[in-house]
Amino acid sequence: MSAAVRAGIAYFAAAFAAGFALGTVRVLLVEPVFGELPAVVAETPLMLAVSFVLARWLVLRYAVAATIGARLAMGGLALALLLLAEAGVGIGLLGQTLLEHLSGYLGTRGAVTLCGQGLFGLMPLLLLLRTRT
Repeated sequence: MSAAVRAGIAYFAAAFAAGFALGTVRVLLVEPVFGELPAVVAETPLMLAVSFVLARWLVLRYAVAATIGARLAMGGLALALLLLAEAGVGIGLLGQTLLEHLSGYLGTRGAVTLCGQGLFGLMPLLLLLRTRT
């Protein structure tokens, strides 16, 4: 198994665990006070900071090649696993249909979520571009 694949799996697992913890705090403590959209907007930069730290550490830990392909493989695999896991939680634990889960990505809240997830997936590549400038 390549370094990028191992790092991508670890990146997904660590970010999913962190997101599950932060999401629990968001839903139980922040949303009731401030509402859903402000809570998601507040959570997103925190998750991106966690993603930055995780991606940087895992790139070094697994010696992921400093190439666009390797970094996209790491981030792309992590993003695909994250989206599948979130759908699994929505369908399996929350009793949503796939259509109900996907409709959660519509609207402003969904746009914020998708932007954050996209940046999560691109983070290993963004780290590479950061070191080249």
